[in-house]
Amino acid sequence: MTENNAAKSHTVEKIGGTSMSRTAELFETLLVGNRTQAELYNRIFVVSAYGGITDALLEHKKSGEPGVYALFASSQGGWAWGDALTAVADRMQEINETTFNDEGTRQIANRFVRERIEGVRSCLIDLSRLCSFGHFQLEHHLLSVREMLSSLGEAQSAFNTTLLLNQRGVRARMIDLTGWREERRDTLDRVIEAALADIDLSSELPIVTGYAQCSEMLMGTYDRGYSEVTLSRIAVVTAAKEAIIHKEFHLSSADPKIVGTDAVRIIGETNYDVADQLSNMGMEAIHPRAAKSLRQAGIPLRVRNAFDPHHEGTVIRSDIPADTPQVEIITGLENVFAFEFYDQDMVGVKGYDAKILEALNRHKVWIISKTSNANTITHFLKGSMTSIKRVETDLSQDFPTAHITLRKVALVSAIGRNIGDTKVLANAIEALSSRGIRLLGVHDLLRKVDLQVIVDPADFEASIAALHSGLIEKAALDKRPSLHAAA
Repeated sequence: MTENNAAKSHTVEKIGGTSMSRTAELFETLLVGNRTQAELYNRIFVVSAYGGITDALLEHKKSGEPGVYALFASSQGGWAWGDALTAVADRMQEINETTFNDEGTRQIANRFVRERIEGVRSCLIDLSRLCSFGHFQLEHHLLSVREMLSSLGEAQSAFNTTLLLNQRGVRARMIDLTGWREERRDTLDRVIEAALADIDLSSELPIVTGYAQCSEMLMGTYDRGYSEVTLSRIAVVTAAKEAIIHKEFHLSSADPKIVGTDAVRIIGETNYDVADQLSNMGMEAIHPRAAKSLRQAGIPLRVRNAFDPHHEGTVIRSDIPADTPQVEIITGLENVFAFEFYDQDMVGVKGYDAKILEALNRHKVWIISKTSNANTITHFLKGSMTSIKRVETDLSQDFPTAHITLRKVALVSAIGRNIGDTKVLANAIEALSSRGIRLLGVHDLLRKVDLQVIVDPADFEASIAALHSGLIEKAALDKRPSLHAAA
């Protein structure tokens, strides 16, 4: 960047996939709206793929339905992946059809999609042919394949957004970090520095791909959280005054679909500690490792609703303590596996924990939390039943006298910067019991950042509503000055 951008005068902002799919609204609220020429700039946008495209390219994030990558990885010479790639190309062109009004610009966008799709198709055909020889093993190349496929989605959305902005008279430039046809890899920071070297942020608007090809191979560590890592490193490298993530909703005290729109409260501020707890519950404000970069650089993160431009959203910083002990958010995971490992011979013997963790890591099962006593270790897990069963098989072979049980539960968490008030646990139990919800377990650690309760999956939503009412809504009412005090 040029010298007049050296001061902290700009923001780095990420737009999620669901929001990207609402292109017309984005232009009226976030990208252009009523901004003057000067207000349009001093911003860097990192864009995700349009909603559903990455699922089609890799695999569905929630259902696990295979996309192009999953089909290619297990194809064994089949062509299902090729048909799936053609379907993605058709879907991308359908997006272009609804995005661009004039035929000429639409054709430009379609040519861009075809070039990328057919380039990837040729590469995968060549790789399949190469790996038909015994000297070359497909599994050694799968991470590169996954990254290459994933990059297609962000490349399209960045290209389209740049075209649309240029049509509106905005000096926008696509910053393609995907490494398309690049012969060498560099570190992420150096890739960013080189890509933005000649940008004058005061008069040009960079639209950056969420995926970046670099020597760290982001998907190997962050998988589909890579765009937030790109956001955080751009913010650090360019010394941004703030990082902003635009979602299609506000960061609120609970899911409004569960507790009601009138009951939820938009969180005005919190800290990175709370953001980490939310990530553990699958409700990512930002990937924990991306948050680490911002936290260490002293850069605040703001989470905003992309379609409510007048609301300042939620500010997240490391130096925001709670004024008083309070619960800020109720969230949870509905379908969690309680993996209970019991062995009478465990007492006083070391090595059980390490073996269990080794098996869970080997089969890539997500550990949410764990408890243990003299002869029982229980892990609360998120993952496929197939993977967890493989863990069970491995451990049964290593510990033939152990008894392993598996059951589905729901885990609901009350999270806050400081929930050290001794009434929180009592109020939580009372709130659940008053609605007839049976408590299967409680995790209340010494470090008072979250309180977790385990309930039956059938009681998941009722538990969230009960805890929100008992720990957040009731607390807000209790803080109101009485008529007596006001007088």
